[in-house]
Amino acid sequence: MQKEEYEEWMPIDEDIPVVASLTDLEICHAVCEQDQAMKVDDSEGDEGVEENPPTNVEMRQALDILKRGVQHRSTIFLKIRVDELSNKIANYFLSQGYTKESEVALLLDNCPEYVCIWLGLAKIGVITALINTNLKGDSLSHSINCINVKALIFGLNFSENVRDAKKLFNNSDTIEYYCFSERGSPTKTVVSFPAKSLNALLEEASSSSADPQKHRIGFKDKMMYIYTSGTTGFPKAAIIRHRRFLLIGCVPQFLSGLHDFEVIYNPLPLYHTAGGILFISSIFQFGGSMILRKKFSASNYWKEAAKHKATVGQYIGEMCRYLLNQPTCKEEKQHRIWLMTGIGIRPHIWKEFQDRFRIKHIIEAYGATEGNATLVNMFGKTGAVGFIPQICNRLCPVSLIKVDPETHEVIRNDKGRCIRCKPGEPGQIVGKILSNPINAFDGYADPEETKKKIILNCFEKGDQAFLSGDILVMDEEGYVSFVDRTGDTFRWRCENVSTSEVENVFSKALGHASCVVFGVEIPNVEGKAGMAVIQVDPKSINLSELYQNISKRLPSYAIPLFLRISQEMEETGTYKLKKVTYRKEGYNPEEISDPLFFLDIKQKTYIPLSKELYSDIVAEKLRL
Repeated sequence: MQKEEYEEWMPIDEDIPVVASLTDLEICHAVCEQDQAMKVDDSEGDEGVEENPPTNVEMRQALDILKRGVQHRSTIFLKIRVDELSNKIANYFLSQGYTKESEVALLLDNCPEYVCIWLGLAKIGVITALINTNLKGDSLSHSINCINVKALIFGLNFSENVRDAKKLFNNSDTIEYYCFSERGSPTKTVVSFPAKSLNALLEEASSSSADPQKHRIGFKDKMMYIYTSGTTGFPKAAIIRHRRFLLIGCVPQFLSGLHDFEVIYNPLPLYHTAGGILFISSIFQFGGSMILRKKFSASNYWKEAAKHKATVGQYIGEMCRYLLNQPTCKEEKQHRIWLMTGIGIRPHIWKEFQDRFRIKHIIEAYGATEGNATLVNMFGKTGAVGFIPQICNRLCPVSLIKVDPETHEVIRNDKGRCIRCKPGEPGQIVGKILSNPINAFDGYADPEETKKKIILNCFEKGDQAFLSGDILVMDEEGYVSFVDRTGDTFRWRCENVSTSEVENVFSKALGHASCVVFGVEIPNVEGKAGMAVIQVDPKSINLSELYQNISKRLPSYAIPLFLRISQEMEETGTYKLKKVTYRKEGYNPEEISDPLFFLDIKQKTYIPLSKELYSDIVAEKLRL
């Protein structure tokens, strides 16, 4: 969209008053541009590296960041400040013996310093693990234990979570703990366990740029870890290499035709790919600016977008429904956003969302953080997540293959090869693994977990493909729609929930009682709500105590909404087969004789799921 077209599409009142007070806004502008054209170098590690990636050296392509400055509360960050802070991070950790391939975990709310921290660590080849800020207890300790963490940088507001979880860390005694406060520079430790004040240490650190040749970082080197469930088991640390970081940033630029004057409104968490890489990488390489919010707010979304003259908006799943549920406000038609892009907008609200908020284009996509099977719906086809060309579709690296409708196991033909789905046939989406950067599969920090996501001899002898674990369906024209997620995970509240992780917490809380967890659909609600089936005596369980126990160890989005108590659960067979049966039975009290309960957040306990309550849930009378 050309700059002069904005006024034609979206007339703006330059003096729009903001109804809500901005004193508590967690907002920042992050602007960066690229001065030189990038050249992708596929050289491996230290061998033959002639040019470092933009996330290395002085980040010359990226460190023109903030040409308009960064605003976070009352603090203004200029580009020299970002360069200075990231250099301080690099130089301090270099002085402490951190080198290429060292691993540092980052647990911090959205703020300008978040990017500066991993940016500085990337300059010296240190891998930053971006930790989900909702995690605590067992969930937090798992994210730390699945990699070789040398240090944990955490926000002051997460100190209690770290204190409670650190006793579960495998190498708790050797991890260095750094407390960072975005609101000031504490000169001494203010937490209840030994931790260094990163703010104070950075005051003394050098802000000079390090010699790039000392670190010899190539495009194939690891840059960061982003955690993903991968559809099975516990969350895994997905590898993001420098080249993948750059390639992800090319997607919005080349598919949307963005310009360097675009202003991106980003209320998504920085620990996920959508919020933490997609447009940040794009801005680093091609220019633009970003409004970064601490957390999503449906009531303030359009007010802030209008005030800060945003032109591009981001969303994930439920966010679009939350915005539609808000009362109308004048800002929802006075903003400049012409493009919304994201994952998970429901087909039945697509047109209503686009018409009400006057969005010219919606680009819906499909993809996994670690995967190579990515689809994009550039044409605005309602309900589609992407497109697979029907002409020469066998040459396309992304395919849908047939699976068993019950077990979701891959079906092969008499030659032992996978079978491509015909239009209208649901199938698992796979991505052919090739040696080029676009179709490569970098996998996880754990090589064994990586192997589980690769299918061999998929279409021909010796080939490999990435198994997404997601079921999609393609129509006659080639448009693809999302159907379901298989395996041991489901998506709720814009987050992936590991059923294995939830089952483990429930089992411990109930004295190792049998337990299965799965996701169930609620009419016209995105994702799946959690449901747990536990084997206990209904008279012996205190549901308030159960909630208190699991809420200390699970993030809020992972706590099941529905609970079924059964005194008998089959000991034979696999949990998958049990889950299929329980999932089909659902949570209708008229069809299930076992006691059913529903999570009441206000009362902080599970309450009986009556027929009346069930009717309210399916009739959308309860806000979920």
